[in-house]
Amino acid sequence: MHITFDGAARTVTGSMHLIEVNGSRLLLECGLYQGRRQESYEINLNFPFSPNSIDAVLLSHAHIDHSGNLPNLVKNGYNGPIFATQATNHLVDIMLKDSGHIQEADAAFINKIRARRGEPLIKPLYTQEDAIRVGEHLISTPYEKSFEPVPGVQVRFVEAGHILGSAAVVLDIEEKSRKFRLWFSGDIGRRNLPLLRDPVLPNDIDYLVMECTYGDKPHEEPQAAFNELRKVVTRTIDRGGKVIIPAFAVGRTQELVYGLNEMMEDGLPKVPVYVDSPLAVSASDIFRQHPECFDEETRRFVQLSKHSALDFDQLIYIRTVEESKALNDRKGPMIIISASGMAESGRILHHLRNNIEDSRNTIMIVSWQAPYTLGRRLADREKQVKIFGEVFNVLAEVATIGGLSCHAGQKFLIEYALNAMDRVQQIFLVHGEEGPATALQDCLHERGLRNLVYPDLHENIEI
Repeated sequence: MHITFDGAARTVTGSMHLIEVNGSRLLLECGLYQGRRQESYEINLNFPFSPNSIDAVLLSHAHIDHSGNLPNLVKNGYNGPIFATQATNHLVDIMLKDSGHIQEADAAFINKIRARRGEPLIKPLYTQEDAIRVGEHLISTPYEKSFEPVPGVQVRFVEAGHILGSAAVVLDIEEKSRKFRLWFSGDIGRRNLPLLRDPVLPNDIDYLVMECTYGDKPHEEPQAAFNELRKVVTRTIDRGGKVIIPAFAVGRTQELVYGLNEMMEDGLPKVPVYVDSPLAVSASDIFRQHPECFDEETRRFVQLSKHSALDFDQLIYIRTVEESKALNDRKGPMIIISASGMAESGRILHHLRNNIEDSRNTIMIVSWQAPYTLGRRLADREKQVKIFGEVFNVLAEVATIGGLSCHAGQKFLIEYALNAMDRVQQIFLVHGEEGPATALQDCLHERGLRNLVYPDLHENIEI
């Protein structure tokens, strides 16, 4: 068997790994690479393999850096099945349509500039119509139920605890009379996250492909992060300000809503909470459809509170552009949660533009911010930033809440790897930059794990 690390190798984006076994080709993930615009476009446009040579796709979860290039794969000739959990497939459907809309809008914006300069126009990476076609290939598979995507490979999904529907992918492989087990972590979640069940740890495995995004950074307990969030919200409300939160539409938004729901039940001043992201609103609808993915604590809260975890009196889901614009005229304390999570596109830019120069307000950063993004510039406390080409002074408070990540921190990553120690022959670290990967390797070496590999992009390894 060979595995080629065609994405999320020495970086945290564009997850894509090609497995060649028994004459078949199995693709783990098909994510969008996200970074500088032109570089990203070229990388995402050109696959390092022929899409029509792939026999099946396995998808760990719906985040765009894991699923977002599926429309391009299908557009370029892939005609096989895409296996994922039911909740993942429901989220993928709305997220890819949203991504297609963004691809079209970005291309239209760039083409206006190119047309003025007399430069050749570009095509969107894919369209909403391309995204819709992916739905024809999606096959929903329950957790823990074994299936055979290609001959000689039995697969099952186990809980990853990262976002709704997320899974680690367990592959039991028989090749030339040899049997072995490969465990692909996808994105590893955390214990005690709001809404979700805890991750299942790997066991009785021969090879482990695991993420290492926060390999150099222990996380605070989620409750500590929510305690800090409560303090920030309280002091902003006390000075009559608004809390503006750039948040990913799937996962982070729902965690924040649930957390604020609990806090307002427990005495936090009851101010309006607006979720202003069409994708987040649709994703929240899907969350409600899958209570089977919720943990026991969430079920108890819903039962005691007698209302949904993602609905409460102060919560307003914004669905139209007109409703979104009307928020600019509303006075008094409020909380606005809007996408995108790195403040690079979407309605959040308008809310930042209208509130960033008011010292009563707070901009709350609640997730990792990629280099060169507006979110990173805010997190780095730059005094001036550009929004829609205009320069704004950052007079609002900027608060960074670091413990809300739905990725495992260093401590849990170590525990995750060590749980496989008795049998594992090799561990491949992916979905992490060099610093975190090196730090995690050092920690695992100290605990006796030796066969660690941090593969290069497109590196092919025989197993």
